[in-house]
Amino acid sequence: MNRILDIIEKEQQKTDGAKFKVGDSVRVHTRVVEGDKERIQVFTGIVIGRKGRGLNETFTVRRISYGEGVERVFPTNSPRIAKIEVETEGKARRAKLNYLRRRKGKEATTVRE
Repeated sequence: MNRILDIIEKEQQKTDGAKFKVGDSVRVHTRVVEGDKERIQVFTGIVIGRKGRGLNETFTVRRISYGEGVERVFPTNSPRIAKIEVETEGKARRAKLNYLRRRKGKEATTVRE
């Protein structure tokens, strides 16, 4: 049964996904539909975690906007994501960067360990 599910999931997975990891600064281009128009909206931030596998894989991007931390969770294989660009590669030594939530100012936007 699992083999059948894996085959179906493999057909629906994106093959052109950008290779990024936790700690990287990324620009996520998402398609936003407003009425009958469609536009691209860019969300820029640091990847603080990845979760799941296969079609259910998601990643969380965090940024500081007007002094407030904003996090957004994106499905990796979503058709709403136009592309993912890696701005800078980060050097993270852990899988989840939840400690960035407690930091203020420029410390919250850089990953160094």
